Amino acid sequence: MAGCSSRSGSNDGEEEVELVVAAAASLTDALTALKDSFENEHENVSITFNFGSSGKLATQITQGAPVDVFLSASPKDMDVLEGEELLIDSTRRNFTENALVLIGHRDAQFQVPSFGDIDNAAIANIAIGEPESVPVGRYTKEVLEHLDLWDTLQNKLVRGSDVRQVLTHVELGNADLGVVYSSDAFISDKVKVLAEADPNWHAPIVYPGAVVKSTKHEAEAHAFLAYLGSEEGKKALEAYGFK
Repeated sequence: MAGCSSRSGSNDGEEEVELVVAAAASLTDALTALKDSFENEHENVSITFNFGSSGKLATQITQGAPVDVFLSASPKDMDVLEGEELLIDSTRRNFTENALVLIGHRDAQFQVPSFGDIDNAAIANIAIGEPESVPVGRYTKEVLEHLDLWDTLQNKLVRGSDVRQVLTHVELGNADLGVVYSSDAFISDKVKVLAEADPNWHAPIVYPGAVVKSTKHEAEAHAFLAYLGSEEGKKALEAYGFK
């Protein structure tokens, strides 16, 4: 996945670096938008993204996948890597936040003014992230348990492998409802937000990033993390619905 080679035309004969960033699926659009501007400022660096559920990405890193930077949609998955001493000390930082929303297809006629108003009898199914490996699924489970709906809705749950699969289920009409991040709903013109979860119902949706200890490009990895916290990075994240 990662490597380096001499590239003709690079500044001052600098070695070309391919920086591999494993990132939560919900970051897809914002990071893709940032890619060109970062590479323009760091002409010897090209970024390769590996998007997926934070839990699965963390597992890949523990199994030795070549990754330079890990961007998680939850502290829990970053904690796993930190506990196994797979991160460079002091590089971990929180760089953005998100909110949890209930969505339906844009053409749906029914109204669900709050999560507590989800009617088991009125829906065929509801798409959520797999709670064991997908952060948005864990947050969703916390909300539904808080509202005493988790057990009631078990036979209606359609579990997605990451938040974008949950979004797709609702976009295609394969699920009446879905629970995603506000940033995912923000980028889709095929769904509408029906309700937002009270942040007191779930753990804080915080996105930590860190440099993976096995990186061969520590300086470039540090630079990318710093870029996320720069004004340019903040603007890009906010433009795609992050807080």
